[in-house]
Amino acid sequence: MSQKNVVVIGGINLTRLSNAGVAGRTTALLLSERSGYRITVAAKHMPGDYDIEYASPWAGGNYMPKVSMRGTLAAEWDKKAWTRLLDLAINRPESGVHLQEYEIYSQAKDNGSASAEWFAELLAPKSLFRTLSKDIVDRGVDSATVFTSVCINTAIYLPWLVSQCLKNGVVFRRADFKHVLEASSRAIQSGGSIDLIVNCTGLMASRLGGVEDKLVVPAPGQIVVVRNDAGKMVNTPGTDDGDDEVCYIMTRAAGGGTILGGSYQKGNWDSQVVSNLAVRIMKTAVELCPSLTGGKGIEHLDIIRYGVGLRPTREGGTRVEKERIGDTWVVHNYGAGGAGYQSSFWEALSTKAKL
Repeated sequence: MSQKNVVVIGGINLTRLSNAGVAGRTTALLLSERSGYRITVAAKHMPGDYDIEYASPWAGGNYMPKVSMRGTLAAEWDKKAWTRLLDLAINRPESGVHLQEYEIYSQAKDNGSASAEWFAELLAPKSLFRTLSKDIVDRGVDSATVFTSVCINTAIYLPWLVSQCLKNGVVFRRADFKHVLEASSRAIQSGGSIDLIVNCTGLMASRLGGVEDKLVVPAPGQIVVVRNDAGKMVNTPGTDDGDDEVCYIMTRAAGGGTILGGSYQKGNWDSQVVSNLAVRIMKTAVELCPSLTGGKGIEHLDIIRYGVGLRPTREGGTRVEKERIGDTWVVHNYGAGGAGYQSSFWEALSTKAKL
């Protein structure tokens, strides 16, 4: 039986985000576990690149159950995704995934804000969580819950995904595309003609010829990476500084530092770090999690770097769909927004099911 040639694409030569990041690499990994496919990942950016065009390295990287998917096929895939991530945390420490306590604080005053709406679709029913003690709730929040989840050190995890793909025979090449079918016409796959293209171009699906999905818009998230160890993950879906600002704290495994965020400015293409927002992020993080600095101010944060990542959000949710474009079948997998890491496995499973 002859193998089918599959190209997972992510790079196009335009002005903004274009990569086969965590979604593309996870999809390639799962497809490579299935016999009968010869797979090439063709992307502009690879692990090790730090560029505004490449969102995956800037992400906090964690897992939060999605209440909006209950009772759907996607919910079943999400359970399988959790099983894979949990297995990595327990049995594959070299992947950079580890278990960590996760505290989520809620304030009624944030209801209706842009950031609260984003978190609302992510948060699972409170019955799945334990309620935190009253002294924590009294810190100015209305409710607080805690559960154990996974935190991902993206600087380790992205290269690990590549290594697993390489072990399964996946080929990686740098390439830019202006049209989705260029992946076929340029004969990127050395094995001959292309049987299938998997479109993991993220935000650039809005500009990629042959796709041009105008439902895809950026939602930049600004972060500060520090050496201080919080020892846990903390989230609150709103702050007193604006309805498009949030606070999240994620301590990565293996000396990966702690991510302080952030913002959720939907529709904003600005890639520049805003200095006063960085200060607000640090102040809110220190107030919410005093253990970061031992109860001291932001001058006691040991800063590694500042960054901005453009989340590839899509009105109506992620698109995982098979489509005939010209003479070639294309499976689209893009639009995960701020849930790229946790969604990567269930999107890949869905993509695999459509082949």
